[in-house]
Amino acid sequence: MHGPELLLLLVGALLVTAGAKRLGWPAPLVLVAVGLLVSFIPGLPEFALEPELVLVLVLPPLLYSAALDSSYHNIRANLRPIGLLAVGLVIATTVGVGWVAHLVLPELSLPAALVLGAVVAPPDAVAAVAIGRRLNLPRRTMTLLTGESLINDATALTVYKVAVAATLGVTATWVDGLRTFVIGAGGGVVIGLAIGMGVRWIRSRLDDGVMESSLGMLVPFGAYLFAEELGSSGVLAVVVAGLYIGHYAPRSSYYTRLQDTAVWRSVDVLLESFVFALIGLQLKTTVGDVDVTSALIVAAAVILAATILVRFVWMYPAAYIPRWLSPRIRSREKPPGWRGITVLSWAGMRGVVSLAAASALPLDLPGRDVIVFCAFVVTVGTLLVQGLTLPWVIRKLGFHGDEERADALAEAQVQHAAAQAAVDRLDELIGEGDQTPDHIVERLRVMAEHRGNAAWERLGRQEEESPAASYRRLRRTMLEAEREVFIEARDQGRIDDEVLFRVLRELDLEEAAISRE
Repeated sequence: MHGPELLLLLVGALLVTAGAKRLGWPAPLVLVAVGLLVSFIPGLPEFALEPELVLVLVLPPLLYSAALDSSYHNIRANLRPIGLLAVGLVIATTVGVGWVAHLVLPELSLPAALVLGAVVAPPDAVAAVAIGRRLNLPRRTMTLLTGESLINDATALTVYKVAVAATLGVTATWVDGLRTFVIGAGGGVVIGLAIGMGVRWIRSRLDDGVMESSLGMLVPFGAYLFAEELGSSGVLAVVVAGLYIGHYAPRSSYYTRLQDTAVWRSVDVLLESFVFALIGLQLKTTVGDVDVTSALIVAAAVILAATILVRFVWMYPAAYIPRWLSPRIRSREKPPGWRGITVLSWAGMRGVVSLAAASALPLDLPGRDVIVFCAFVVTVGTLLVQGLTLPWVIRKLGFHGDEERADALAEAQVQHAAAQAAVDRLDELIGEGDQTPDHIVERLRVMAEHRGNAAWERLGRQEEESPAASYRRLRRTMLEAEREVFIEARDQGRIDDEVLFRVLRELDLEEAAISRE
């Protein structure tokens, strides 16, 4: 893919994403659909998917950003079910889909069919998480989806390497694969933790928000490449580094947190738009490389159905059997509801990693073109079939989170204690002889009390505007009036642009401080 083509793809993907968000549609699914339609336009250049581009330049920052936003505590509390999804389900999908592929496509040897199973094994939770947030899925369900997507690529890529080696006749056994996975996973965790601790130590001594964010942007690429160079899992190194740095982010400076949030949200939008548009655009390349017959189409549809079905077959036993066998699990974990299991089972959309893995297959691999075609059908099929119907399934089951009220109550309680701590600290400073004028001290005290009361007010009747909401609305209007005056003064030449930018930043920070989503 050349520079002009890449630029055209990025600009087009961002425009489609902006339109989808404006209409309230799921952007990943719209991008795939638009990409499929655009691929039929005659004369359009081929947007070939380059595996190295995806696995080295796209996957690490997306995983790192997701890890930064993930809760270490929630993932640790759900490590067992996440492991069953990210390791157990990946292996079960590889075997189940591989067996079905071997039955419906006899020309594929069993090892080659297992390669296909490994290629389509890891779901991509981007679309599912976007839908889940919009429809207020329970926090534990969101944690399982996110945690699975952070780890399953490492499992799938390890199984993929073993299956490819077996297909090519290279000596490789599943015991070798297990050993490779254990060593790779352990090395990835250690390397990711070491990089995370080192970066946090360096950033804590820079005292420069821009430099701290710049260093943070290098972490996913450095962790991935360094771990891979040492024969470990680059995916796990990136995830562990992101979880560690994200866990300690609240102790960094406010400027670094604001900067990091803005940077990584922009990176997420850009890369996610790029990869989902690229998925749809692969239709021309994929179909052109294989002799598409009705038998192949039917076989690909059967493999798509098997991919979806295996997840259901795995999910229910994996949710209930450990509870039946272990009193400890029953005492520590809430019983899983069938609605949540059903939603998780239906949220198995595949993504660009499956296509990248298929495209990276050796050119001399027996059945390569068929594997690439089937991987494309499974990826696009799960995105469109499951992605488009997932909101309907969630609404039909009435499955939604109930943490909002509890979160608001917990926030109000802690905010009240925080406000009291702030007032106590203020009183200590005044008692130690601080010479701040009384009217400033009183203003600070009122501001602290206001923050303490605002959280309680949000627990009140939602149809009425709370005093805190009125304050925010009126203050935003006042800030906008101030901006207009300063912009007009700049336009008239009474102040320089440097003065304007400095003042606008102060006004923007204040508005950010009082705004709530």
